[in-house]
Amino acid sequence: MRHFLGLDSSTQSLSAIVIDLDSGAIVLDTSINYGDALQGHNCPNGFLDNADSLIRHADPLMWVAALDRLLADCRDGGFDWSSVAAISGSGQQHGTVYLNKRYAASAAGSLVEQVTSLLSRSTSPIWMDSSTSAECAEIAAAVGGDEYVVAATGSRMIERFSGSQIRKFSKESPDAYANTARIHLVSSFLASVLIGADAPIDFGDGAGMNLLNLASGAWDAKMLAATAPGLLDKLPPTVPSSTQVGEIAGYFCEQYGFRSGTPVLACSGDNPCSLVGMAASTPGSAVVSLGTSDTFFAAMREPKTDPSGCGHVFGNPAGGFMSLICFKNGSLTREHVANKLGLSWDAFSDAILHDTVPGNNGNLMLPYLESEITPVILDPELKLIGSDAFTGWQDKAACARAVVEAQAISMRLHSAWIDETPTTLLATGGAARNRGLLQVFADVFGACVQRSAVANSVALGAALRAAHACADVEWPELFTTFAAHADEAEIEPDPASATVYDEMTERFATELKTTFSVRIRLAGQESNFITSPQVLA
Repeated sequence: MRHFLGLDSSTQSLSAIVIDLDSGAIVLDTSINYGDALQGHNCPNGFLDNADSLIRHADPLMWVAALDRLLADCRDGGFDWSSVAAISGSGQQHGTVYLNKRYAASAAGSLVEQVTSLLSRSTSPIWMDSSTSAECAEIAAAVGGDEYVVAATGSRMIERFSGSQIRKFSKESPDAYANTARIHLVSSFLASVLIGADAPIDFGDGAGMNLLNLASGAWDAKMLAATAPGLLDKLPPTVPSSTQVGEIAGYFCEQYGFRSGTPVLACSGDNPCSLVGMAASTPGSAVVSLGTSDTFFAAMREPKTDPSGCGHVFGNPAGGFMSLICFKNGSLTREHVANKLGLSWDAFSDAILHDTVPGNNGNLMLPYLESEITPVILDPELKLIGSDAFTGWQDKAACARAVVEAQAISMRLHSAWIDETPTTLLATGGAARNRGLLQVFADVFGACVQRSAVANSVALGAALRAAHACADVEWPELFTTFAAHADEAEIEPDPASATVYDEMTERFATELKTTFSVRIRLAGQESNFITSPQVLA
């Protein structure tokens, strides 16, 4: 059997998918929810409670406990881990893990027991953290401004990115920082645990740190110097995403029956892996991922950067580059509105489809329940703009449509810098099951929407990466076999709504500027190109 395992250590769960190249089937698809299965780590939503809403940290021991738990549950359920021919993985982007020495597996004890003594910092800041505005400003000032940061790293200084988080740690806990021998991303930490040794960081995930020079594929010396002292020695080396970083550690062979010598490929970030899992690693389509956060991402024909500083450029695990725009106010905001209206998800969807019209009769919402990163909004306001009944939350159907329209319009507005109009949107994530929501996205973008047949495109992407690297199977064959879209009609846009949403997009931009004074790329502004980029494969 040619089985390939993909793991995904995400915000709220650890998932695993195993694909069988011989049968063309997914033979395992399972997950462990942290809040349900690992309550002792006090992260019911994937992060620790904090009185400061800008601080979002998680317990890194929870991630390794989940790995032990998932592997044990599958073994006890009869799955034969010795059938796995190669492994790769994914981690939530930007999160960092701090060790007092380079990872080395121990023969004794659980993974939690092995890792506990290695931590130089007991918590890990994750992508939801927005507490490093001061550090972002300090780093940008030290290198001459955001222009250099964007040109070198593909993104302006971002609070959730790893660089500013590392700087904050070095300032607030200098002794603990000095005691830190290695700083990993969640993805490279997962790879290190799997091989029982120190693993490198791949280009795809490394590009989300504000530290990697995209033109050279190496750590940017100027960014490192501005971030924290001695940082180069604390970071793993960078490698292409297709690199074999080691073999499965003996611990997993003894505990769970993995075959000795099983290769482990570099783990990458969740968004780069999802690009592969959605069969979107070549230009032409855009992926809309609707989860805890909403993301819009696509393979790039040419590596451009966002002049407004909100969009990002990462490495594409299949080679080249990808664009990504992340919107923090995703499903949690939709759920808040649905709960406030007293609507089930079915009723929420039906209200959009049957009780409202494109453009919502002029009713509009600014959908910011929490601080936002695209555009940058630190003082959120869930604001209704329209009739008296609408602003009082009386018109349930209009409010349901308003939050979804606002999120889709914002996504359209803030992806304009890519200078490509997608003809197809590939939808994934939990909210992609909501047909009413997807119809709005189809209408706003004027594009057909297809749903993925696989709920976890991230773990699937990791499994496909392992198969591509170790079984010498080309991407088109893998995509045709495993990444086909759901067997249902495409969701077509309503051509009559095009003018409505052109006007709504302009109005939304005006409201954003008036209410929050945000920076927005308008038509006619030029995107910037990354100078002499290395092809990140």
